[in-house]
Amino acid sequence: MKKKVALLMCAVLAASLTACGSSSSSSSDRAASTASTTAAAETSTAADTTATTEAAASSDGTVANKDKPVVWFNRQPSNSSTGELDMDALNFNKDTYYVGFDANQGAELQGQMIKDYIEAHADTIDRNGDGIIGYVLAIGDVGHNDSVARTRGVRSALGTAVETDGAIDSNPIGTNADGTATDVQDGSIDLNGKTYTVRELASQEMKNSAGATWDAATAGNAIGTWASSLGDQIDIVVSNNDGMGMAMFNAWSKDNGVPTFGYDANSDAVAAIAEGYGGTISQHTDVQAYLTLRVLRNALDGVDIDTGIGTADDAGNVLPSDSYKYVEDERSYYALNVAVTADNYQDFTDATKTLADVSNQLDATAHPTKNVWLDIYNAADNFLGSTYEPLLQNYDDLLNLNVEYIGGDGQTESNITNRLGNPDQYDAFAINMVKTDNAASYTSILSQ
Repeated sequence: MKKKVALLMCAVLAASLTACGSSSSSSSDRAASTASTTAAAETSTAADTTATTEAAASSDGTVANKDKPVVWFNRQPSNSSTGELDMDALNFNKDTYYVGFDANQGAELQGQMIKDYIEAHADTIDRNGDGIIGYVLAIGDVGHNDSVARTRGVRSALGTAVETDGAIDSNPIGTNADGTATDVQDGSIDLNGKTYTVRELASQEMKNSAGATWDAATAGNAIGTWASSLGDQIDIVVSNNDGMGMAMFNAWSKDNGVPTFGYDANSDAVAAIAEGYGGTISQHTDVQAYLTLRVLRNALDGVDIDTGIGTADDAGNVLPSDSYKYVEDERSYYALNVAVTADNYQDFTDATKTLADVSNQLDATAHPTKNVWLDIYNAADNFLGSTYEPLLQNYDDLLNLNVEYIGGDGQTESNITNRLGNPDQYDAFAINMVKTDNAASYTSILSQ
């Protein structure tokens, strides 16, 4: 079933096999047999006839691309400045949904995790004894709603937030050694009868010279620059994700005994907790990856969207109710987050393991193989590449989905959309945009 081989074979045999794009091999064989042998058609069961008809309809183009199932995942269609959801994209057709995680709940959890750590280490947290608990913050992408939420969550929990027009400011501040920055303020926290000032000493969007955001190498360089100027004023290192967090941890924090906090529960970050990495947030990637493909599977099967999610499917798959939520008016499924710290990190060491509750194989007769086009916005992204995609690859087999994985450059939408030139070959689409504003770049192709 694995991935691009079937598609290459389809291209080679296109002149003689018209059903390669969207049906399973068994359905195609039945269709060919029906065309050549009347007797075979007469002995087909009603279920076989229905499956063959559906496969033929999809493969010969009678199902318009604009009507095929679409799942936006990881990057919710939205205005990158205001966070307002792009409901046109979320309602592209009746089988369009978003799958991600509860960004605000996770952001609050990350902020609280850091605050809890500070309180638990009151006697040692202030490295230079100046009465100021200073932290530096690696911001992933100033226009990404998840990045914005995490920055706000940290500032809110640590008392450093400043509101502008009713919302916490999420802008990077550059450096703020003297506490005069206007986009943040000094907070305070009482520890063992002493009041400490909490200060965001520096923050920066981690964008490289080519324009890629969430860039680990940029974060690794930034911590060196910050350490040179701020030295032992830095008591905590915070990152919007583990990719950047681990780059800073390996470049400086580990050797200097400074706790570093990230987000995503990547395997290397979880393992590093044993070496002093402060903690991370699991966004239940196993649940997200399952939902990304499950929603497509349900739409392709024409069954209730809740099948195998809140209601058990015919193989017994069903998600725990406390692992996700569905917001109907946003057409969005959100996985719920869990803090991963020194107390529980051993439960999260294998980030690519499927969730046992939804790891039962579907019957290929009842759920014939379908072809899915799926892109990862940045092939070099640590979280998506090392955690999300391996999970997708584990679930696609279980759900009988033949997925072609496309890796983008993390910079331009066209690097991905240029490889969606043949949507007729696919039954469904899973889309991970470079920028949350750019849903129309994909829907315009599917609407042609």
